[in-house]
Amino acid sequence: MLDFSAYDTRNYRTVDVATGYDGWSATYEDSVLDAMDLALLERLPHPDWAGVRRVADLGCGTGRTAAWLRARGVTGDIDGVDLSPGMLARAKERGAHTTLAEGDVRTSGLEGGGYDLVVSSLIDEHLPDLAPFYAEARRLVRPGGTFLLASYHPQFAMVTGMPTHYTDGSGESVAITTHVHLVSHQVRAALDAGWALADMVEGVVDDTWVAAKPKWERYRGHPVSAAYAWRAV
Repeated sequence: MLDFSAYDTRNYRTVDVATGYDGWSATYEDSVLDAMDLALLERLPHPDWAGVRRVADLGCGTGRTAAWLRARGVTGDIDGVDLSPGMLARAKERGAHTTLAEGDVRTSGLEGGGYDLVVSSLIDEHLPDLAPFYAEARRLVRPGGTFLLASYHPQFAMVTGMPTHYTDGSGESVAITTHVHLVSHQVRAALDAGWALADMVEGVVDDTWVAAKPKWERYRGHPVSAAYAWRAV
């Protein structure tokens, strides 16, 4: 992990993860583009969706990822875990999960060894150490299981100095505790936990991004997010 404060150019007031996502939950769907995560997950190799019986959705948020899985043809159980009651309430309204529980993605409380797929989107920048996260994902899957992870790109955080943040009801920009993990940090944590890399893709700031965020024109061509497909070994 690198200290984000070395790159921070915004100096927003910073809150912890649960507080931040509770505050963001009402507007989260309006501010996160599918290009950040779901479009990248779509490009990764994946299991036969119809054969996926059980999914662990770590950091399930408002249920965007679970809804994406349902749209791909997953009819089995999807168990979601998240720290934020506000986000879990939104996920419950969406109805894509089989179960939802408040908890830490590093110690999810879910049954070990029973999941075909673990999926996680845009949460790892909030973890000071990736090792427990990858170890928990590995604990959850059956032999040969898959872990799909979408992640905020470290290069974008470093170049822009922009933490994960939202705008609260008063109009203030509020940062959520952010850490910078290099790609090598992801790979090392995964290998140590018993994962093999099947593929990785990156998304860059393009026309889609600039149309939604015109001020990002100066970042055109920079990687903004990444997604990894891991196989249990």
